[in-house]
Amino acid sequence: MASLHTLASSFPGWVFFCCCCCLPLLLTSSLPLKGAPSAHHACRLRKIHFQQPYIRNRTYTLAKTVHASDKDTDNRLIGQQLFVNIRENNRCYMMKRVVELVVKDVLLTEVKSQYPSVEEVAQFLASLTSELSSCQFSGKRDHIEKNLEQMKNKMEQLGENGKTKAIGELDLLFDYMENACTDAPKKGGNKKKN
Repeated sequence: MASLHTLASSFPGWVFFCCCCCLPLLLTSSLPLKGAPSAHHACRLRKIHFQQPYIRNRTYTLAKTVHASDKDTDNRLIGQQLFVNIRENNRCYMMKRVVELVVKDVLLTEVKSQYPSVEEVAQFLASLTSELSSCQFSGKRDHIEKNLEQMKNKMEQLGENGKTKAIGELDLLFDYMENACTDAPKKGGNKKKN
């Protein structure tokens, strides 16, 4: 059998060398490593979703309108507490779950007839979670479930004002979702409300 050096020195040998040695390396380098989390791209949204002025304005206006009737200024449902003990690569998955909860347990309940734009905002948020349908957590799920449970419990403890608070924080939800799920997160997703 000819040596690699001899094969590589002639054109047909060079082609043979590339096909047998280089091509398999090139092909396998573009595949995900075995055991590596493949959900990274499944947990990404395009930034353009959040740059649509119409839906951004609808979401922020709805939040501002409802926030004015929120009597509880001590508690917050959407905030950094959602990410306690959550690894950065699981933050988008966490926000997907939070959005699903808010859409199902708040926006698609009887409140949809009380406030303008609720259905539009709910449809927009549902479309984001639909796009993230393949987004899965990596590692242990315990902290995600615990943080979600704490949010649900807080909302239930607040009773009807829990739904009001969730709608009044839709702007925060929008920002946190954008920060956690787009490739180029913007700074300042933890703005505070009084």
